Amino acid sequence: MAARAEELPRWRGNPPRSVAVGGIVLGCLAFLLALPLGHHIPTRQPWVPAAVGILAIAAGIWAVSRRAYRLGWLAVAAGVIGIGMGVLATHAAVGNLHYVVSWTPLFTAMFVFATPLTYAALGGMFCERSGVVNIGLEGMMLTGAFFAVLGADKFGNWSLGILCAIVAGGLMALIHAFVSIQLRADQIVSGTAINFLALGVTGYFFIQVYGANGTPGSISQVPDVNIPGADHLGAFGQIFGHLNLLIWVSFLLLFVSYVVMFRTPIGLRIRSVGEHPRAADTVGISVYGIRYGATIVSGMLAALGGAYLSIGFVGSFNENMTAGRGFIGLAALIFGNWRPFGAFAAALLFGFSQALAFRLAQPWGNSAVLFQALPYVLTLVAVAGVIGRSTPPAASGRPYRKQ
Repeated sequence: MAARAEELPRWRGNPPRSVAVGGIVLGCLAFLLALPLGHHIPTRQPWVPAAVGILAIAAGIWAVSRRAYRLGWLAVAAGVIGIGMGVLATHAAVGNLHYVVSWTPLFTAMFVFATPLTYAALGGMFCERSGVVNIGLEGMMLTGAFFAVLGADKFGNWSLGILCAIVAGGLMALIHAFVSIQLRADQIVSGTAINFLALGVTGYFFIQVYGANGTPGSISQVPDVNIPGADHLGAFGQIFGHLNLLIWVSFLLLFVSYVVMFRTPIGLRIRSVGEHPRAADTVGISVYGIRYGATIVSGMLAALGGAYLSIGFVGSFNENMTAGRGFIGLAALIFGNWRPFGAFAAALLFGFSQALAFRLAQPWGNSAVLFQALPYVLTLVAVAGVIGRSTPPAASGRPYRKQ
């Protein structure tokens, strides 16, 4: 009986997780209650979002004390953010709020901003699941962005531009693979060198080819997919009816990458090499071959994200146009626990924060410049593991020496 009394309580139906989810909902509600939902809005008082947010924080703390760490801290974060944004919303003009919190443009922009992060995260998943850390995703994405523009311009076809981007990204990844796998150099240093190499190479060729005038405005661009009758489907049609082709390709690659990684023999080999390369080598799996292949695929996928930026979204190339998106994609991968759908959910979170920051900057101008840092703050939170710890593959970052 004494042993039973000392056991930790077993929660039927897992109430701590349920309470934490309720706290997250309350955190969102704290902000929503401050929005102009009608002509007479008694809830647009600062104490309303503050009170609801405090309840969310309390629910999160209670869940954390019962060991529901990830969801509990998410509830605490949702409560704090809900209080902050809710109080700000009660002091904002109704017209500005109507512009900023317009859900259809916000969700459309969320997918636009999340797509390059998704490509980078999927590329990083293949590389890091095989045991190679890829800090060079940023450089591979930047390389893909430039050579996509160059190929589309010189060949006059966006599909050949994408092919050029994939080849260029694969070559950058091959350099990283050779230095990290064959020469067994520090993978963080190698990836950082790839980023600087890409910055120098793309900057040099951009000046040599296009000079001070920049890229021409007639570059072939990846088309949008216009779904017939989408305009009659309400908000759903407005969000999904006219997305770029590469956004739909990223959706497809999510399912393909999941099946390859977790439902095929090659995925099992990639994961075994990333977890226990010595055991994999013992049963005849080529550790070097798997790591080379996974790293090259990583560079190709990151380059696709860069191609989307240059010839799918912007329609031109500017020096260092990726602006840290490769690092944010890597943070999405870590936040998503090295799984495709978890990484995609994190990319959507970062994409939504960027879309919200962009819309906040329109009515408030320079006073909203701090909101532009929101995606990078979330990146720091994800990498630091403040909201739950993620466990990387056991052999990630460790060079393997064949005996």
